[in-house]
Amino acid sequence: MSNSSTESTNSPSTEMKYGEREIAKGELITFPNPRIGRRYNIDISLPEFTCKCPFSGYPDFATIYINYIPDEKVVELKTLKLYINSYRDRYISHEESANQILDDFVSACDPLEITVKADFSPRGNVHTVVEVTHQKSNK
Repeated sequence: MSNSSTESTNSPSTEMKYGEREIAKGELITFPNPRIGRRYNIDISLPEFTCKCPFSGYPDFATIYINYIPDEKVVELKTLKLYINSYRDRYISHEESANQILDDFVSACDPLEITVKADFSPRGNVHTVVEVTHQKSNK
């Protein structure tokens, strides 16, 4: 085995890994609701949410709960996972992260109703839960 191939497998690479490329896209993709006109709830929990405190740079950890009633579109779960992972290195407050997730989800899916709850792990003896909601207006 040549020295150059040993270095390429043992040395850290600065090249972006395939998972990092997928996360960087962070785009929510949808598909047609198979039961338009029927009201039903979709509950999703994402227990590995991370971001960074915009003031200290310390990591914050949360479980994100999304409960929505779809209208014409449903979110594709793999893209939701990748989108949520895109927050990992972002400097963003608890409040803004919950609101941004809601805004991006509404923009992609336009659900009838949605609640996003961000339940952050305690840090410094403080436990934060941020819950934001949206309801589609009747035009």
